[in-house]
Amino acid sequence: MAAVDRFYLLYREISRSCSFYIEALAIVGAWYTVRKCVSLAFDTYSMLRLHLIPKLGGEIDLVKRYGKWAVVTGSTDGIGKAYAEELAKRGVNIILISRNKAKLEAVSRSISETYKVETDFVVADFSKGREPYPAIKEALKDREIGILVNNVGIFYPYPDYFTNLSEDMLWDMINVNIASANMMIHIVLPGMVKKKKGAIVNVSSASCCQPTPMMTTYGASKTYLDYFSRALHYEYASKGIFVQSLTPFVIATKMAACSGTALERSFLFPSAEEYASHAISTLGLSTRTTGYWKHAIKFTLGECLPEWIWAWFAMNFCRTVRKEAITCKVK
Repeated sequence: MAAVDRFYLLYREISRSCSFYIEALAIVGAWYTVRKCVSLAFDTYSMLRLHLIPKLGGEIDLVKRYGKWAVVTGSTDGIGKAYAEELAKRGVNIILISRNKAKLEAVSRSISETYKVETDFVVADFSKGREPYPAIKEALKDREIGILVNNVGIFYPYPDYFTNLSEDMLWDMINVNIASANMMIHIVLPGMVKKKKGAIVNVSSASCCQPTPMMTTYGASKTYLDYFSRALHYEYASKGIFVQSLTPFVIATKMAACSGTALERSFLFPSAEEYASHAISTLGLSTRTTGYWKHAIKFTLGECLPEWIWAWFAMNFCRTVRKEAITCKVK
């Protein structure tokens, strides 16, 4: 009988202890659930405020808010060209900067005739290190630059292992994807500060979300732009300058030429024109955005994934694209 009593007492003490831990775990679980629900509610509101409400309301007068002229680098194709056209639709005069004179002349003439704005262009090859910037600085010195879009960038011919990249490719990636944004901002920012208004848009990439294998240098260069943009905004927001980091996922442009799937416009891969029309509506509202609501959902999910899962998916996707590109090249 004594043994039964001792067992009963022991069982009662264990039950009492477990009850305390169960209640504690329930409180922790409830707190975590509430926190996640509140976070989801704020994220949903932010997405609606950024991607839906601007579309329902009237367009912002970009000329009045920032200035008469916009400079767009890498502006003869893809996002750069589409963004320049969206700015021109809103009455902003455009200065195009790229390396192909024939394309620059054609795009400049097309924008001028279609949207009835002034246009100009500067021929510059950003892969040449310091070489192009004196001419750019001279061309922009008497212009009221209100918006700078640092879009110029290069990607690998296809995702590849780091040791397969040439030295020329590595230097070009640094000069075009990183140095160009620094130097262009260094040229136009003093004028913006003097006027106490201006906007700078740096086109980064969703590859900055998490480390992406087989796109190491490209992803690192875009992560640099993202960090640089956010830090710069804190430095100059009080002086009337808005700095935005755009972090899009894959868009159906020539840069995605290594993948036949990504070249086709679809639910997952918008055209450059569709993307630009959404991205420009976020200017002045968010300092860091994918610029497109479908990409925003993917970016949020990507940030929530453990790094090893993101890397595993990225590795397998990049291997598939690499294989597809090499097969097409052989044919």
